[in-house]
Amino acid sequence: MNRVEKLFRNLRKAKRCGLVAYVTCGDPSVEATTEIALQLEKAGAGCIELGVPFSDPIADGPVIQAASHRALQSGTTIFDLFAIAGRIRQSSQIPLVAFSYLNPILAYGIEKFAASAAGAGIDSVLITDLPPEAAQDSQKMLHDQGLGLIFLAAPTSPKERLAKIDRMSDGFVYYVSVTGVTGTRDALDPDLLGRLKKVRRVIRKPLAVGFGVSSHDHYRKLSPYCDAVVVGSAIVRAIASGDPAGAPTRASAVVRTILRGA
Repeated sequence: MNRVEKLFRNLRKAKRCGLVAYVTCGDPSVEATTEIALQLEKAGAGCIELGVPFSDPIADGPVIQAASHRALQSGTTIFDLFAIAGRIRQSSQIPLVAFSYLNPILAYGIEKFAASAAGAGIDSVLITDLPPEAAQDSQKMLHDQGLGLIFLAAPTSPKERLAKIDRMSDGFVYYVSVTGVTGTRDALDPDLLGRLKKVRRVIRKPLAVGFGVSSHDHYRKLSPYCDAVVVGSAIVRAIASGDPAGAPTRASAVVRTILRGA
């Protein structure tokens, strides 16, 4: 049982909804990403998703697309993912999830990636465009290094596919709250809570809900229906909204506002 699995086991035991925080590696800098992650943990985040910047992030809205562009322009590579994770591990045992599209991992080599990720202290991997039907070999390579593989479930996923995602996901299932790209939203989809009730009848693994979660009200409404919320665009926008030196403070303020004593 790795750190991600332990986190969700403890959340269920405590009957508490956690928060998974996403950051883009290298935005605003490789060095700053480490400090941002540590400050997010202090603010109450239970898990950190370390996003690998990619030139064609089709699932991401403009905020995270811009962060990927800035990181790539400054020279961030997949090697920096491992460096950031290793620095976090020097002072923290917070669960770390590598969040990536498939192409950067294929270019690096999946077996080599698994070994490097495990060596850096990463616990699990979420590959946004890797469907479970094509994941068996990759999952074995990750499992051989003690890493979990997390899959996305969408509002359009039929019952049979949800069941397959549930069987194959390690640690938790990431449920995409909307049909579309990432990005903060003023209100939750009015049909979301009803969908989550139905999804819960199929998915037995812990469930994390993301895409658009950006306020305490969202967190409060979702808490009875999931094991964690995933917050990305709100954090990434805060990071970019001022001078780089203040990025950790601005990012952690987002998490504190959303949790507000939870």
